Amino acid sequence: MLLGCDFSSSPSSRKPIVLALGHVAQGRVQLRELVRLQTLPDFAIWLQQPLAWVGGFDLPFGLPRELVQTLGWPTDWQACMQHYAAMSRAEIRDTFKAFCDARPVGGKFAHRATDTPAGSSPSMKWVNPPVAYMLHAGVPLLLQAGVHLPRLHMPAPASQPPAQRRIALEAYPGLLARELMGNTSYKSDDKAKQTPERLIARKQLLQALELGQTRLGLRLKLTHAQHDTLVDDASGDSLDAVFCMVQAAWAHMQHEAGDPHFGLPACDPLEGWIVTA
Repeated sequence: MLLGCDFSSSPSSRKPIVLALGHVAQGRVQLRELVRLQTLPDFAIWLQQPLAWVGGFDLPFGLPRELVQTLGWPTDWQACMQHYAAMSRAEIRDTFKAFCDARPVGGKFAHRATDTPAGSSPSMKWVNPPVAYMLHAGVPLLLQAGVHLPRLHMPAPASQPPAQRRIALEAYPGLLARELMGNTSYKSDDKAKQTPERLIARKQLLQALELGQTRLGLRLKLTHAQHDTLVDDASGDSLDAVFCMVQAAWAHMQHEAGDPHFGLPACDPLEGWIVTA
């Protein structure tokens, strides 16, 4: 099974975590269903299910090495994540703010190597978007579920029999969206900004995905009802989950073709890499 996850560090009924579930065959990615989870415990329970999947998750899996070394934190990925998970969000904000305040204008944030090719926000940002909190909320739940994170973390074989093998990859929907439409905006959580122009942009993005117009060479297959649901979700969360599912499909196909790392290049084992970047 394929999984695409549009994640929220503070999910609610208004802003749930959205999972797009599907499968890929012969270059066609079929959406099966959308699942909405309103709490982090619901998400944790879902991850623990004995299902095999390859998933793309829209949250960072690592912190910049420059940041970690400056703070004197462990440079082993799992030890670093354990240290990070033990902090409160207030401690994270204060620590990262102090780091930024000590740096020159224009270079406040530390970046991972993957940020440049992916065009992603630095994983230490705590506002707009609060990806630092997303890492803090999401990665520990993946580890608790015994999930395999290629290039970063391999669970003990006994904890993940082949029929239940779960593969989590860091995904980024903005990569596909920008490839298809540049910086054209297609979503907003602000009701006042949910304009006809953004509605048209979502329709155009879906059409391009259905025609297989990305460099990933995959075509999205939807029912009419699914198409309408994705277009009508003005927050873009459902569409972002589908983007992540398509990226997971590409990774799955790389693995099927013999790549043990699911398409991820050799990268810094502390920072990780965004799939398809």
